[in-house]
Amino acid sequence: MTGGALSPLTDHADDPVVASASAVLSGPRGRYAVPMGLRRRAAMYGALSAIPVGAAALMQTHCVQAGWDTPDQFWHMCFSDLTNTYRDGALGDGIAAYLHGGMASPAPNQPALTGLVMTALGSLPSVSTGSSVEQMRGYLLIWAALVAALMAATAALTALTTRFAPERAALVAFSPVVALVALISPDALGVALVAAAMWFWSRGRPVGTGVLLGLAIAARSYPVLVVIAAVLLSLRAGRRQVAGRVAVSAVVSAGAVVGGLSLLNSTAATASYVSWATSGAGFGSPWVLPMLAGHPLTSTAVSALTVGGWIAAVVVGAILALAAPARPSLWEVSAVMVGIVLVTGASFPVQSSLWLVPLVALVGLPWRDVLVWGFVEAVHFVAVWLHIAAQSVADRGLPGQWYAVFLILRLAVVIYLVHAVWRAAMRRRITWPVVVDPEDGPLSGRPDSFVVAFR
Repeated sequence: MTGGALSPLTDHADDPVVASASAVLSGPRGRYAVPMGLRRRAAMYGALSAIPVGAAALMQTHCVQAGWDTPDQFWHMCFSDLTNTYRDGALGDGIAAYLHGGMASPAPNQPALTGLVMTALGSLPSVSTGSSVEQMRGYLLIWAALVAALMAATAALTALTTRFAPERAALVAFSPVVALVALISPDALGVALVAAAMWFWSRGRPVGTGVLLGLAIAARSYPVLVVIAAVLLSLRAGRRQVAGRVAVSAVVSAGAVVGGLSLLNSTAATASYVSWATSGAGFGSPWVLPMLAGHPLTSTAVSALTVGGWIAAVVVGAILALAAPARPSLWEVSAVMVGIVLVTGASFPVQSSLWLVPLVALVGLPWRDVLVWGFVEAVHFVAVWLHIAAQSVADRGLPGQWYAVFLILRLAVVIYLVHAVWRAAMRRRITWPVVVDPEDGPLSGRPDSFVVAFR
């Protein structure tokens, strides 16, 4: 059965948004124009990804000049977990202190690989000199360079993965979501690792896919869903060996990072997971709505609802992977599962939307949908900072009732994206004879072996 790569949701060459933009920015292809090769197109999209990252850097201008103080950083919408974690997490104490539990402050509340990278960058001599604000500026500058490289890699890898439709990488290179959140958190690290894993999958390398997904799991939790999606699709195609290689290599690589850190500093290795299991409802989550209404849920209830969301995501992903008329692609199943986890999580911070950017691009959603999503993300972005600032200066901020409106709007748009991917995958029909789809990776050309039919 074919995967989703040869049957995109839309052909971007005929996308009305692309056609309108081309008429203004470029025009029709010239008579003597030479087609650009795949590698050059991938490099082009990688370079163009600097535009939204540059916009994200410009949004930090006020805080770079005045410092990251509360509530000022919220009024000017330049809050960043990167700089605040550097200041409050004592990252300047060095990587040795992080590994052996000798930091002056609690370890950063980040997964193992992310914590290691953040602390290693905070240990650089170019960062740990000068005043506190100067150090934070230096730390943000290093992260800006790293995020630019990571997003360039993500855009280029997206083009290489969808090599019969590399223009989908433009959805990464020009993403408004990247412009909003690229420098708020270290999420770009996990996103780039997932993009690299997708490229390995498209080249039929299950072990490499698993290793990269394992590293991504050590950086962010959501790549667990991508591993599950790969296993489900492999089982449908009758490729148990592929399922085993992906799963085992992911467990080994994630275990090597998390387990290795646990031997040296178990508190640092488990801090993010303990926080996830014990924290209450956070901003962006539907479970914060009762709190805005004056009836907050207990942390136990929020944890139970969050776990329920993960279970629902796996169940829905399994139905899509095993019951769709034609076998869906890895990125379609992953996008559906990740979207469900986002809208049911204990928190859905603005930076978590970055997880969906390469998945949406790989799937090939229409530009119209992507731009509407970006607009709603921008509206919610403004709303959440004004609402947080209102906790310091109530008469200048956004009341909880209005924040709830924008929160619900954002959740609705993400649910719509999930539904669009689901609908396209479920409407795709079986082709015969079997089409060899290179982007289907190790499952390419394999007929289905296990399909669930609902009657």
